[in-house]
Amino acid sequence: MNIGRIWALITRHLYLYQRSFARMLEVFYWPLVDLVVWGFITIYLAREGNSLHGAVVFFLGALILWDVLFRAQQGIAISFLEEMWARNLMNLFASPLTVGEYLVASMTMSILKVLVVSAVMVSMAWLFYAYDIFLLGVSLIPFMVNLVMVGWTIGILTTSIIMRFGQQAEVLAWGMVFLFQPISCVFYPMEVLPGWLQTIAWANPATHVFEGMRTILLQGTVPWNNLLWSCLLNIGYLLVMIAWFHHTFNVCKDRGLLVRVGE
Repeated sequence: MNIGRIWALITRHLYLYQRSFARMLEVFYWPLVDLVVWGFITIYLAREGNSLHGAVVFFLGALILWDVLFRAQQGIAISFLEEMWARNLMNLFASPLTVGEYLVASMTMSILKVLVVSAVMVSMAWLFYAYDIFLLGVSLIPFMVNLVMVGWTIGILTTSIIMRFGQQAEVLAWGMVFLFQPISCVFYPMEVLPGWLQTIAWANPATHVFEGMRTILLQGTVPWNNLLWSCLLNIGYLLVMIAWFHHTFNVCKDRGLLVRVGE
């Protein structure tokens, strides 16, 4: 694992954002649109009656935490697409860069995106709606770390599929994460799901994060059980996805598919 090669890949992507207004706009525009829309929905529901207050108090928090997961996934998937669109994959992997170093660089880029977007959304939520995400306390940190790990897992899965099937699978870079949203229980408790779907949702680490957030905001206690399950599931899924990415890369390399990716 060579730090120099990892930093070189990170720098390559940072230069893309530094020199492209459109890319910078994408980082800030959609989070702000989501925040404004859901902020006004929250205000409207809160004004409808005190009985709804407990249900809507976590809407903005859920939105901010969901965006953490989404940006972590995008950081990995979009980084791969950038290389594919630039016909740069062969150049990268013809160099001494290893698959592990590539993944570390992509994960680091996703963390940078998450930090920037989270700072913007937290600031705007406080400025526009007087909403303080830090009501979650220090437990906010492990919950956010777990959401980043969920984003990594989905991002690596998405990248593997795009690597294997090429340009026809590009749409998954934006759509794959939303396949998991219904069973992540972002804006509603898991108990509203049908019984069979609750079993599937229970195996989703993101569900435990959002269930834990609601427990903290509504009951004032830290649900260590949710946090533990989220950590264990994340570690297992992430290790499996990293192994799967290595396998997919080797298959694509042996079949000469890397040369045709993006064509």
